[in-house]
Amino acid sequence: MEYRKMEKLGVCPSLLGFGCMRFPTNEDGRICEEEALSMIDKAYQAGVTYYDTAYPYHSGKSEVVTGKALGRYPRDSYYLATKLPVWAIQSEQDVERIFNEQLERLQKEYVDFYLLHALNGERWETVKKYNIIEHCEKLRSEGKLKYIGFSFHDNYEMFHEILTAYPWDFCQIQFNYMDRDTQATTKGVELAAKLGIPLVIMEPVKGGVLANLPMQGVDELFKAARPEDSTASWALRYVGSLEPVKVVLSGMSTMAQVEDNLATFDSFEPLSVAEQELVNQVADALHNRVQNGCTACRYCMPCPAGVDIPGCFRIWNTYHVYENENEAKWRWMNEITDAQKAKNCVQCGKCEQVCPQHISIREDLKKLQKELDDIAQ
Repeated sequence: MEYRKMEKLGVCPSLLGFGCMRFPTNEDGRICEEEALSMIDKAYQAGVTYYDTAYPYHSGKSEVVTGKALGRYPRDSYYLATKLPVWAIQSEQDVERIFNEQLERLQKEYVDFYLLHALNGERWETVKKYNIIEHCEKLRSEGKLKYIGFSFHDNYEMFHEILTAYPWDFCQIQFNYMDRDTQATTKGVELAAKLGIPLVIMEPVKGGVLANLPMQGVDELFKAARPEDSTASWALRYVGSLEPVKVVLSGMSTMAQVEDNLATFDSFEPLSVAEQELVNQVADALHNRVQNGCTACRYCMPCPAGVDIPGCFRIWNTYHVYENENEAKWRWMNEITDAQKAKNCVQCGKCEQVCPQHISIREDLKKLQKELDDIAQ
């Protein structure tokens, strides 16, 4: 198993971290506990030492199952990470109340890595308003947690503000070879390296999307180079090859995924220069499948007819990039209301007059409505 030293903290976790947000579930949606415990057993015995859960995962049951699974092993033989739901904080008293509830769920006396969950601009204001960091420092002084960090979902400017506002022990960002220019971005990775703040990476396989690429002209590039390797392993090796990255989280749902990830990290090979170029080729091939150049700048909004133009384009473009019909169907039925769908376009053309990308918006709205409706049937 590959291990990476967090120089700032003097600890050396496994490069592969077990993300505990996608445990296998039964038909009723509850965690299949026996299978989940077997998966953690397999990972632990292979040398995985970093386990990441959070207050809301699996409707609050992830912490319970994760704690139960790890409770069978010596407490000093693994690192346990969980997260404070910042959105649920409405008073300073809530911080310690929720933290103590988490310790109870986990059946642990302390947490190693404690994160302020999914920070963005609005939640950062909550952190400051209720002195959340100070309360975490108090908990650390009491021996209840060791390291204070945050996970992040916003833009680079917000990431820069948060990362430079406090001497964080670590931080966790979404990063993969398709998301280099979104959220924290490559600049965020470089900033963390400059500040000496260890990085934990989430969504390295983009929620599983990068494990199942469209075959024609895309996945075959990887298969030709390393026929025995899974597509997911390329995405994991990509982020694991970045020097500031100390843990790569994988939310594993099956034993097969555990075994494949262990194979990747048991004798980890950073990407060679040629392989890095191959990853860039795959990323370019995927980006080229985008149907139009919508950048979600929102110059077209608000639409007089109520159409969520960038929202519709986002679902349509993502479907064409990854060809994931189930995801496209769910998003078309759940993320866009009937009143916001493309079919409500009245052909006024105001959007096209202000679009910096000069997109044929009206024509594309017609196309995507038909395509996504056909998928949703």
